[in-house]
Amino acid sequence: MRSKGAITLAVLVLILGFVGCVSTSSYNSLVQTDEQVQEAWSNLQAAYQRRADLIPNLVETVQGAADFEQETLTSVTEARAKATSIQVDAGDLDNPQKLQQFQQAQSALGKSLGRLLAVSENYPKLQATQRFSDLQAQLEGTENRITVARRDYNNAVRRYNTQVRSFPTVIFAGLMGFEPKTPFEAETGADQAPDVDFGGDS
Repeated sequence: MRSKGAITLAVLVLILGFVGCVSTSSYNSLVQTDEQVQEAWSNLQAAYQRRADLIPNLVETVQGAADFEQETLTSVTEARAKATSIQVDAGDLDNPQKLQQFQQAQSALGKSLGRLLAVSENYPKLQATQRFSDLQAQLEGTENRITVARRDYNNAVRRYNTQVRSFPTVIFAGLMGFEPKTPFEAETGADQAPDVDFGGDS
């Protein structure tokens, strides 16, 4: 009986040791992929903020160089104000509703900015100014950064969510506070940077 009890105890110790090793490994791996998601989100936010920072200069340049359509300028200014008012930190990435609000605000800003750029084509003198040309180049670069950062974020989220739902990590993930993250569900065509050509070389 004593021998059988010792064997049972040894088996239990081995099982607990195995579970401990697996849970520790799963935790460390989840921490790593979670940090990758946070870094990717930070980069995406920085890209959107850079676009928002360019808009006041763009609006000022347009106002100073032409009798521009006030409604279009107001639309861009209001959309920028709304987009920058919605803050999403790393702790909100498992909240689909909050992330959707952020996405919708950024999409609305992009559309308003697109309308401003389209109307700008009706003002050749404005397009010919050096400052406007410089803003064009900066904006185009920023839109490219947004596209890349959005793609990187979604890739990081996909890797993280796959890990969270995979066995045996799925057994421990919820208990350790690791919930699935929300991907950035952009509109059709948002995986490509928009055309911001103001009528230059064609």
